[in-house]
Amino acid sequence: CWSPLNETNVPWCFFSKNHGYSVVSESKPDSTREFSLNRDDAIIKHYDTYHWLLDNKARFEVPHEHVQSLSDTPNGPLKYRLELIQKPFGLKVWRTTSPEKLLFDTTIGPLVFADQYLQLSAKLPSHNIYGIGEHVHQTFRHDTNWRTWPIFTRDAFPNGGTHNLYGHYPYFTCLEDTSGQSFGVFLMNSNAMEVTIQPAPAVTFRTIGGVLDFYILIGETPEAVVDEFTKLIGRPFIPPYWSLGFQLSRWDYGSLEEVKKVVERNRQAGLPYDVQYTDIDYMENKKIFTYDMDKFAELPQFADYMHDKGQKYIVILDPAVSTGQRINGPYEALERGHAAKVWVTEPDGVWPGETLFPDYTNQACIDWWVDEISRFHKEVKHDALWIDMNEVANFVKGGIKGCADNKLNYPPFTPRILDDLMYSKTLCMDAKHKWGDHYDVHSLYGYSMVLATDKASKAVFGKSRSMVFTRSSFPGVGKYSGHWLGDNGANWNDIKWAIPGMLEFNLFGIPYIGADICGFFDDSTEELCTRWMQVGAFYPFSRNHNAQGYADQDPAAYGFDSLVVNTSRHYLNIRYTLLPYLYTLFYKAHVNGETVVRPVMHEFYSDSETWAVHKQFMWGAHLLITPVLDPGVEFVEAYIPDAIWYNFETGIKITDRKATINMHLPADKIGLHLRGGGILPVQRPDITTTYSRLHPMGLIVALDDNKAASGELFWDDGDSRVAHNGYTDPNNLKFEKITVMGVNSAPAHVLVSDGNVVITLNESQIDYDSSTQVLHLTNLELELGKEYTVNWEVKISVNIDCYPEEDKDQAKCEARGCIWEVRPISNPQCYYPENHGYITSNKVETPSGITVDIDRNSEFPSQRSRSRDISKLRVDITYMSGRSLRWKIFDPYNARYEVPVHLDLPATPETDETKREYRVQINDKPFGIQVIRKETNEIIWDSAVPGFTFSDQFLQISTRLPSDYVYGFGETEHPTYKHDLNFHKYGLFAKDQPPGYKLNSYGVHPFYMGLEKSKSAHGVLLLNSNAMDVTFQPTPALTYRTIGGILDFYMVMGPTPEEVVQQYTEMIGRPVLPAYWSLGFQLCRYGYANDTEIADLYRDMKAAKIPYDVQYADIDYMERQMDFTLDQVNFKELPALVDQMRADGMRFIFILDPAIAGNETKGSYPAFDTGIEKDVFIKWPPELSNDIVWGKVWPDYPNVTVDNSLDWDTQVELFRAFAAFPDFFKTSTAEWWGEQIKDYYNNIMKFDGLWIDMNEPASFVHGTVGENCLGNDDLENPPYMPPLESQLRGLNHKTLCMNSEQILASGTRVKHYDVHNLYGWSHTKPTYDALLSTTGKRGVVITRSTYPSSGRWAGHWLGDNYSAWDQLLKSIVGMCLVVLGKISITITGADICGFFNVAEYEMCLRWMQLGAFYPFSRNHNTINMPRQDPVAWGTGFANMSRDVLNIRYTLLPYLYTLMYEAHVHGNTVVRPLLHEFVTDEKTWDIDRQFLWGPALLITPVLEMGVTVVRGYVPKDLWYDYHTGKAVEVQGRFVDMDAPLTKINLHVRAGHILPWQKPESNTQYSRLNPLGLIVALNDEGVANGSLFWDDGEGIGEFHLCVCVCVCVCVCLGMGIMRNLMVLISLDVSSSINDLFNPGSLEICENMTFLQSDIICCTALRCFQSEVFSE
Repeated sequence: CWSPLNETNVPWCFFSKNHGYSVVSESKPDSTREFSLNRDDAIIKHYDTYHWLLDNKARFEVPHEHVQSLSDTPNGPLKYRLELIQKPFGLKVWRTTSPEKLLFDTTIGPLVFADQYLQLSAKLPSHNIYGIGEHVHQTFRHDTNWRTWPIFTRDAFPNGGTHNLYGHYPYFTCLEDTSGQSFGVFLMNSNAMEVTIQPAPAVTFRTIGGVLDFYILIGETPEAVVDEFTKLIGRPFIPPYWSLGFQLSRWDYGSLEEVKKVVERNRQAGLPYDVQYTDIDYMENKKIFTYDMDKFAELPQFADYMHDKGQKYIVILDPAVSTGQRINGPYEALERGHAAKVWVTEPDGVWPGETLFPDYTNQACIDWWVDEISRFHKEVKHDALWIDMNEVANFVKGGIKGCADNKLNYPPFTPRILDDLMYSKTLCMDAKHKWGDHYDVHSLYGYSMVLATDKASKAVFGKSRSMVFTRSSFPGVGKYSGHWLGDNGANWNDIKWAIPGMLEFNLFGIPYIGADICGFFDDSTEELCTRWMQVGAFYPFSRNHNAQGYADQDPAAYGFDSLVVNTSRHYLNIRYTLLPYLYTLFYKAHVNGETVVRPVMHEFYSDSETWAVHKQFMWGAHLLITPVLDPGVEFVEAYIPDAIWYNFETGIKITDRKATINMHLPADKIGLHLRGGGILPVQRPDITTTYSRLHPMGLIVALDDNKAASGELFWDDGDSRVAHNGYTDPNNLKFEKITVMGVNSAPAHVLVSDGNVVITLNESQIDYDSSTQVLHLTNLELELGKEYTVNWEVKISVNIDCYPEEDKDQAKCEARGCIWEVRPISNPQCYYPENHGYITSNKVETPSGITVDIDRNSEFPSQRSRSRDISKLRVDITYMSGRSLRWKIFDPYNARYEVPVHLDLPATPETDETKREYRVQINDKPFGIQVIRKETNEIIWDSAVPGFTFSDQFLQISTRLPSDYVYGFGETEHPTYKHDLNFHKYGLFAKDQPPGYKLNSYGVHPFYMGLEKSKSAHGVLLLNSNAMDVTFQPTPALTYRTIGGILDFYMVMGPTPEEVVQQYTEMIGRPVLPAYWSLGFQLCRYGYANDTEIADLYRDMKAAKIPYDVQYADIDYMERQMDFTLDQVNFKELPALVDQMRADGMRFIFILDPAIAGNETKGSYPAFDTGIEKDVFIKWPPELSNDIVWGKVWPDYPNVTVDNSLDWDTQVELFRAFAAFPDFFKTSTAEWWGEQIKDYYNNIMKFDGLWIDMNEPASFVHGTVGENCLGNDDLENPPYMPPLESQLRGLNHKTLCMNSEQILASGTRVKHYDVHNLYGWSHTKPTYDALLSTTGKRGVVITRSTYPSSGRWAGHWLGDNYSAWDQLLKSIVGMCLVVLGKISITITGADICGFFNVAEYEMCLRWMQLGAFYPFSRNHNTINMPRQDPVAWGTGFANMSRDVLNIRYTLLPYLYTLMYEAHVHGNTVVRPLLHEFVTDEKTWDIDRQFLWGPALLITPVLEMGVTVVRGYVPKDLWYDYHTGKAVEVQGRFVDMDAPLTKINLHVRAGHILPWQKPESNTQYSRLNPLGLIVALNDEGVANGSLFWDDGEGIGEFHLCVCVCVCVCVCLGMGIMRNLMVLISLDVSSSINDLFNPGSLEICENMTFLQSDIICCTALRCFQSEVFSE
């Protein structure tokens, strides 16, 4: 098509839309897809997540050393979807997110595939394109306005044009959007090509040979794409440590004497300086493998001269070999080359004249090259090799005879390469290599030379690492070599353009990169060289190098007192200080593919301002470098990303973030800023790395917003070719100094501990600068490789929010007597003065506690006129035990509501001070309580902060926290298990609210566990049941605000996390022991149409042989959703079905809501009628009305047909019946409830457990029918409203009026305002009691609304969640909070596959795998959604579900034992890693893995398309559950293979897990023999226990204990290595069979199943004691 335009860079001639190929056929061998197209045959194959290939016959393909033929079998679900367009042929690559995202769309243009012209275009999702090379790109992000970039290696000058340069890189990264999701595109093709970028945005590749071999690399971040690319082409090498030092070079020193002058003057200047080069002038007439015996006569000794001062020497080698003879004899290297036939040949096989070029694709040539370099090294010692001119460069066009007129030298299409001539400054295209025509392999010449030179380097330097340094490169060169950006110029443009070049080569997998500092060509001004030395000090490859005929530009050449020397010395000293950090970055690049010089965009991709930053760069994640790149400039426009940043040289935190600033950088300064959150290893610098590596090390700690930081150090000898594991430095290196930036206050003292000895630093070792907020700890003696803890205590002022309401302004703030200060949004702008609060008066101390009277500080006004201040208060502190205490703050003159929940407290306080692990101090003004752990002297509670308030409807207290690690508070959805303390606020108020971020949900649990810097733990409960909120701040501190009752705190001291839970549950009540069968898999849904649907499901589950114990019925089984009824139309046969299922060993649970319909004809609904008779329903206070407080929930009016097409509120108004709410506090209500349950069981339908729901209590109207709550409006809309869901609607939103009255068992009348959060708690025990008395068996109760101690009687599920991937992680967090004892309920889990929305196959399968390890394992979803039970997805899904549930059922004896230990001792069942490994701080943040008890580690897949999951292996020996093989690492994150069929499980050494062969349900599995999994530790020992009883009895428990003596029997058989042993047990023999070590016949049946698993049969278990509860 032809369409002239007014812009010449836009194509006037373009393809029609129907141009191209059509798909003729398609096949799918294995995991590939092959298509035949209608112009010749083209094959497209795609593998794994990224590869597809287009070819039509045998054509040239790149013989890449590292890229192998990919497996035909993907290693898991693809992260993308490939869509084939038939006519015209095209491909679309979609990212499989929700919604899907189109990444690479080739339908924008046609495929063209001719012999010497191949073209493919693709539309991209964004303009954020980076890469393609090698060129000079003046910006890092590409200009997409019709720019064409030729790619063909060329000896050319990088002077800013669009021409092709030294390397060949048809690769780019595309950042999709602010999510950070990115992808890379690599065309593995070495022919001359061009790439056009156009505004669509789109990219077009045009190449003139080979095949189209594309790799699409999908990543979640730009760094992840680099990881994928370097996995493909080869990880970067680790350079030797010395090569990170500063380096000097020039072309044509003239003589060795002049070289030494340069060396000596720079030594004399005191410059850190490691490496000296000689360029081709050292050679005899530029002949490689020679040296000038006149001007460089002493060159063989020069390396020793350098080594004497700890420096290194590097020589250059070009590939070209002269055909001339040497001055004094034959050119032996040439002759040996002739003999070996190593040269690139002309088409007729003869060698060209004058200069020859080795063919490095020829093995004979490689051998010759290795031999020549070895010979030359023996003659002229050197430390590394610099290879140049290998594009390959030629100073004549093609050859001295010219080039033949053929289609290789003059192809039909020539890309826009320099000179528009294929053989310009190189060889003829028809020259011959072993790999093929020069036409195809030209751009691989440098690559093949690198491979050969690396072999030579290994031969010469052996175990020493050395390095290779090349000018021409191809993807994969970085595995062996570094690169510099070529022959630049001494001008201000080239100093700028070096930065995009370095950033691009980090994308290309070559992080060892730099530009010639001060420029190669032209004379450098002192100002330019000064600025270039500043920025060049932060090039990974830092070399000053210039050309023949120009003025010297080594720093000392400018004079010892010059600014160049002084600033060079200063910043090179900083470079050398930071070399341990830089070396660690190179290690991480080598291992993980991370970038070293890093674009700002890679770290801050969510900020679009960073996408085009190209005048700044980073070292890794934590050092931001801002150079001056223009003449005469002292103010630089710099972007400050969204983080805390510290000036590296002063330590001062800069106030700007996420802003462009004018940074002042006078002539001697470059901008260096450390990012908060990083720890950088450093070392005292010296003039060479040889000496600096002998010096003490240090750490620079830059604290982030959360006062946290982390970092890594990789350290080895810096020279060995194989990196050391467990390296021990022979110099006994020690850390002598730690610098901490961002410390708000001077430390009171600093403690250093190695785990055994604690040392207090003296004052001379502590230097705190309050003006910079930098802390220096000096004269330390911390040995490299050992573990230390450094602690310091600071007294930090805490600014507590004085105006937590939304409508704050300065006038309102100051009216409360508070301070107004404009601050960042997260910080309180209105805060209390230091002395605000109460003041102590009478204080009485006794052996059992402290009593204090406190008075409100009347200097400050009352804060809320609607909430009367209580000016005089009493504080009672009771030392309950050695590890627990209580403090109660109350009005001594007027009784206030107190929570009627019984706690099991010690009968007498602990009066012996020596037995208490804490001491208590009282602060007088403002009043505050401090609780101090004696052992560590840490203050773990400190409410001596301003803002303490005690008024009628607003109570507030704050405390400092000992660390940032806080867990607990609920029930709200938390994105992580560890709380984020950055001013996050959570409302607590029981509500019918599906889980959502910061939304108050079903239960209330004002309990938290805190970790301390000493790695001890403690727990705190506020026993208050009013609506409240808790606010964290990063001080760290915590503020409670509640709107009623008193402040009644209980603290348990641990000191381990597990002991915290044990002590807490000892107080609130141990978790109930569930029936054994309730640990089986369970199925439910809201929306079963009839009993036939349940029967069919049961039949299908049995047929699929999926283990399954419990079936539920939701409210659909009822008549019009009314409790204690049965739908006689749709569920008439349900009782018979239940009987049949129970006869098969199944169990049945049905739902009960608390609300009772009130519109039935009298006498037709006994539940309501008898409730009226017994006065069980909640009413108004008598002074307001004698009526029931009516709500509406699920029950419908009689004789109505519900129109579901109407909106919800209209349905509630027209169809929902009035509902009354039982007051479960009353004894009469509990009796009535039990009677209804028993009557239903005896007369309507049997059941085994009960599920109680909607008991927050939930109502579909607000307050009451008509929404007119009687009484005091301050109860419905209190003076302070916590941040609850629908906060503006008041407390009665979706529940009862707060003025409603309830009556406690004692007869005390209370407002629903006070006890709302206890409704579900009060509902639970009567239900549990009714279940036990009705069935005579233990059963199980599952409740939705909970409060501390609910776990005594019931389990809990996490509510009405959503079918979404993020819910998997959130379920682990929620489960840990519940099971851990933070909510003290062991039986918990989330609705597997999600309750709301449509589940997706992969997500549901991964959730089934995760849910198989929920204690409460139930798949449940809502009405009008597709089924999601295991048999609904097909055979494959059913099989995988069966497999993982079989593992659960195998381990049920272990899980049941954990439940017993929780019931008796308060242990956790589901256990965070930190509970077992609290001394390992890495575990403190882990919430993507969890444990069953101490011994089973579960690492689920939580994201779509993941087949390799990153998991932490805690510091112990672990065995793979599936294979029995020992894991070879400890205390590290590792990648674990996780195909769709697998969840990773690991067994901890030293433990014995009881197991049992699984069956279709637990009734049958319990009949099978038992077994033991014995995981031996390094000492060959393991132990464990088994609790066993009938699984459902009440009050009597039988315990079978299996101990490690059986392991000793196996050890006696000679098993003396780490093994996991499987032992089968049954109960038919006596105790002696198990415990007689001499009974070797017991182990005669021992067989080796696998290399690391032993099976031992015929051991016998025994039944020992009977325990009564």
